[in-house]
Amino acid sequence: MKTIFARINWVLSLLIIFIGLGLKIVLWKFIPKPYASKIASCFIQNLMLNPVVKVGKIDPEAQMLIANHQSDIDISTLECTTTRDLVWVAKKELFSTPFFGLAIRLSDDIAVDRGSKAALVSLVRETKKRLEQGRCVVMFPEGTRSSSDKMLPFKPGANMIANKFELIVQPVVLINTARYFNLKGKSGSIGPIKVVYLDSFKASKEDPDWFKNCEKKMQETYDKYYAELNA
Repeated sequence: MKTIFARINWVLSLLIIFIGLGLKIVLWKFIPKPYASKIASCFIQNLMLNPVVKVGKIDPEAQMLIANHQSDIDISTLECTTTRDLVWVAKKELFSTPFFGLAIRLSDDIAVDRGSKAALVSLVRETKKRLEQGRCVVMFPEGTRSSSDKMLPFKPGANMIANKFELIVQPVVLINTARYFNLKGKSGSIGPIKVVYLDSFKASKEDPDWFKNCEKKMQETYDKYYAELNA
């Protein structure tokens, strides 16, 4: 019975996500940026009965957020926690996906061709452009979704970008989002999602260990709240 409920919840959640993306597309021309994304994201989370509980708050001066990645609702979850104009770094293939691709192209997110040798050059150029627009760049340093409660090793892209522009970086930890929507596992459930904002800091090449220390701190934070949630 529990498995059947999880599958039904997944199907309903998938429908809500598609409706939410459609809402964003419809609203895009009629309301100022980035509010179409915010309205659509909060629509998705609330109708999925996954209200977002925020611990801490975003630094208004933050230029880059780095977050762990478990679920396809990570983006809508994080969008609901701030009015900042977020720009997401995502693999190029997603931008050509029907319907979803249109939604992220409207937001002028950053596409990364992971199979190209020029990918880093493009990432630097596009990131610089978005920063000049006053937007806050969001990256998933794991590079892909983790299938467990342990984060995957962080890839160097976020480290390189943050160091190059000496960005103010803020780590964000999303707790157990895969429990509430697992696309590959075709399961879902209802309940509050917790988003933890850690202290921000300025990235610098003079501190070569900041990225590694950040990864450790994020995992420790995840472990703490995961244990509380599943006690």
